[in-house]
Amino acid sequence: MPRNRRQTLTRAFQIAGASLVLLDVLLYFFMFRYTQTLLFSEQQQFAALRRRIFDGETRIERLKQFLAGLPGAGERLASFEQDHTPARRQAYSQASKLLRLVAEQSGAELGSVAYKRDDKSRPLLRLGMMINVEGPFPALMKFAHGLETANDLIVIQGFNIAESDNRVLELRLAADLYLTP
Repeated sequence: MPRNRRQTLTRAFQIAGASLVLLDVLLYFFMFRYTQTLLFSEQQQFAALRRRIFDGETRIERLKQFLAGLPGAGERLASFEQDHTPARRQAYSQASKLLRLVAEQSGAELGSVAYKRDDKSRPLLRLGMMINVEGPFPALMKFAHGLETANDLIVIQGFNIAESDNRVLELRLAADLYLTP
């Protein structure tokens, strides 16, 4: 019996050992997979955090460059105005020349022109104009189109087409001329 008992005991230890090894292998794979999933999510969080930090540092560098350029911006704007913006007299002659040229090209007759300067508009000088033009309807449309497509920056605020006292169509146009460098 002792041999049989020893065999039974050995067999029990072998089964217990195999069960422990199998349990160890199963726990290893389950824990490995769980740990691997945790590691992957932590790596992704780390990469996202690192990307946000890099983006933040890049943004900080851009803001520092912008901030470094601010003190000289006022001086540069003043020099731009002084060096590139035409003088007031030149502005009136430039507007008058433009209106005569557009009227001549359109076939309309330029009537009265009233100017109103706006010194509050910065950094470019705005010159308001009230323009009266007479002529046939196609010529008036050509005149308005000529102003809109001119090389100078002109904003048409409003217009009115009416028949004048001598039975000719008259265009009354309110526009702003912005003097550009």
